[in-house]
Amino acid sequence: MFSQSFLQMNTIFISILIESLPFVLLGVIISGVIQMFITEEMIAKVIPKNRFLAVLSATIIGALFPACECGIVPITRRLMAKGVPLHAAISFMLTGPIINPIVLFSTYIAFGNSWRMVLYRGGLSFVVALIIGFILSYQFKDSQLRNEAHDHHHHDHGRGFIGKMKGTLQHSIDEFFSVGKFLILGAFIAAAMQTFLKTSTLTAIGHGDYSSNIVMMALSYILSLCSEADAFVAASFQSTFSLNSLVAFLVFGAMFDIKNTLMMLSAFKSKFVLYLFIYVSIFVFLGSVVIGFL
Repeated sequence: MFSQSFLQMNTIFISILIESLPFVLLGVIISGVIQMFITEEMIAKVIPKNRFLAVLSATIIGALFPACECGIVPITRRLMAKGVPLHAAISFMLTGPIINPIVLFSTYIAFGNSWRMVLYRGGLSFVVALIIGFILSYQFKDSQLRNEAHDHHHHDHGRGFIGKMKGTLQHSIDEFFSVGKFLILGAFIAAAMQTFLKTSTLTAIGHGDYSSNIVMMALSYILSLCSEADAFVAASFQSTFSLNSLVAFLVFGAMFDIKNTLMMLSAFKSKFVLYLFIYVSIFVFLGSVVIGFL
């Protein structure tokens, strides 16, 4: 019995890693490109000084990055090290894994070519990221990064294009090994929880109007799916759960899961990650309840 559970856990662990690795690789490569090719001056021109416009523009820019919730963390940290303010960077981090064309298209396909689900998912994540960005702009005056000194090293690897490409590669390798250990640990914990905490137990609890939203948010956190694939899992719950609880699943899981919580804790101060977790939980829950009345 135990060996069967262990085998199941091993299979889930490997599938989470295989699903996540391409997007983490993409994330660390983009992070390397930002480090070597994008200057603080360029970012200052793109991100407005006004806090509201900064949050709005960062939320929209997030839509252009095909990164999952793991790959977006190293990109966010690198942008902050280059001078992007915390409130703008976090808004970018929250929308990047959801409002990008790949994720929205997979959501459209998974729900039988339904634009309704795409609009609910994209719309709720956009509103949640905006609200949280505005709150953070008033609450935190400093960056909340763990080791800022570390983030300003090896600024320029040679003057020419070849030197910068070498620097990008070196930086991407360093970043990959830095975030990779948290991805592996997160995947292991997620696989263990999926194996030993039965989904049927959660579905049995979650049949109230509001409890179903909370249960689906908890399930999305435990499953730790990549945002490019989670819509297909959510669609399989259509007969069991309400539409608004599925929206809660799709938005919350792409903003917070076991893998990216560990990655955030490695990049940001613990107290800040806790605040962010609380804000995301509250606003995704309230937003999904509102969708239930639409």
